[in-house]
Amino acid sequence: MVWEKVTALIAKEFHVDADQLTADTRLVEDLNIDSLDAVELVMGLENTFHVSITDETSHEFKTVGQIVDFIAGQTSVI
Repeated sequence: MVWEKVTALIAKEFHVDADQLTADTRLVEDLNIDSLDAVELVMGLENTFHVSITDETSHEFKTVGQIVDFIAGQTSVI
């Protein structure tokens, strides 16, 4: 469920096909996410999953899989 919600959010925000996203999809290199995009993504994640993501943590997100792992660890949503 976390995977589906995260990939749906990324697909909507960045106009990509959710089915093309993998755990290894890189945010900057593959999706061309810049710093403003990253802030918007974090805000979307926080709103969707009702979690708080620090700047330090968000800077560690390099792949879709890292985001999913973080969210899964912060929520009871499976």
